Amino acid sequence: MIKPNAYLPELPPIGKPVKVLFVCLGNICRSPAAEGVMNEVVSEHGAMNDWVIDSAGTGNYHIGDLPDSRMRAHARRRGLNLTHRCRQVRVSDFDDFDIIVAMDGSNERNLRNLAPTTGAENKIVRMADFFDMTTRYDHVPDPYYEGAEGFELVLDLLADGTLNLFDTVNARRQKS
Repeated sequence: MIKPNAYLPELPPIGKPVKVLFVCLGNICRSPAAEGVMNEVVSEHGAMNDWVIDSAGTGNYHIGDLPDSRMRAHARRRGLNLTHRCRQVRVSDFDDFDIIVAMDGSNERNLRNLAPTTGAENKIVRMADFFDMTTRYDHVPDPYYEGAEGFELVLDLLADGTLNLFDTVNARRQKS
């Protein structure tokens, strides 16, 4: 589903890859899952050369670790292998990425505080802006203290949101 009213920063022209960074707090649940799901969406559409996808966390709690074992297990059931090594967001990410996707309001505030310029801050979007209108969620909830349902919910929301992000970006680039 194309989200015509969703905010997107300036996108690179066709022929240059769109660089997307997904961000949550620790980079062990939501953002590496978003990276994995988005990679799957891009792969299914034969667009791997048109996208660069990564993830990071605003906190420095798990640098170098694999994603949470529970998230990896739930992702594996969907055919996704999450092998990302956790890292913290860097100021240079604002230069390196076209779109920086925050999983919730706290992540968004932390990113806005880190952004070195207004132009850099304009690269920040909310994952929830790409959810189907029927969802009751306005953020991607952190499943860390939840049971299996929390991890499945996150993966469901990300499957919807990343596909809509992909479609919206492609539609906007075609208009350029």
